[in-house]
Amino acid sequence: MKLNHQINRFFLLILLCFALNLNAAESDKKVVVFAAASLTNAITEIAAIYEKENSIEIQTSFASSSTLAKQIENGAPADIFISADTKWMQYLKEKNALNNTSITNLLGNRLVLIAPKGKSFKINADKSFNFANAFEGKLCTGETESVPVGIYAKQALKSLGWWDAIRPRIVGTQDVRAALVTVERVECAAGIVYETDAKVSDKVQSLMVFDKNSHEPILYPLSLTKHNNTSAMHFYDYLKSDQAKKIFEQYGFQFLK
Repeated sequence: MKLNHQINRFFLLILLCFALNLNAAESDKKVVVFAAASLTNAITEIAAIYEKENSIEIQTSFASSSTLAKQIENGAPADIFISADTKWMQYLKEKNALNNTSITNLLGNRLVLIAPKGKSFKINADKSFNFANAFEGKLCTGETESVPVGIYAKQALKSLGWWDAIRPRIVGTQDVRAALVTVERVECAAGIVYETDAKVSDKVQSLMVFDKNSHEPILYPLSLTKHNNTSAMHFYDYLKSDQAKKIFEQYGFQFLK
């Protein structure tokens, strides 16, 4: 009986090891990417091409950088994180959630003022211009204290001396795509989004590009997390490749690698 018990334990251990190895192999066939909402179109296209060429599943999650960073901090199994600013990448670095040696600035972008198609208004990027009187209704952008596009927007509005007058009419959204949709629906008379977001919509028009000196540089840092696997490392490299560069640039991003 004792011998049979030992044999059974031996086979159970073998089965357990096999299951663990199988799970690890399955995990290595999937890459989980958490990326800023403004990257939705570009990353989706890049991931689709990569999946066809490599038989690897790329699972994506798009939201504001702040939301994604908090999810990763709380244990979400992301392999790769792409933020729309350096603040939230630094936040995760301080939480020891990243492969620090992999952090690199991948992309740049520009900040634009938009209005619903056919509902433009005159604008003059000058401190003497009365921006609050230039249009009626609300101004949509990301939450100005946490969402990167909203933080940049606040900086730009303050730089031009427009912040105090327009502040009561600002609607802060959960991410830049939510701000874009709100302007598309004419629920807001104006919005501040990234240039790349304005380009993917035929329902809005750009009225002005904010001077790059009016806000902090718009940078998209890329990093592997502590959770990453071999497949994630390969996709991380692909995101820095010439193939990915072409797609990013088609959407209007500045490729920094």
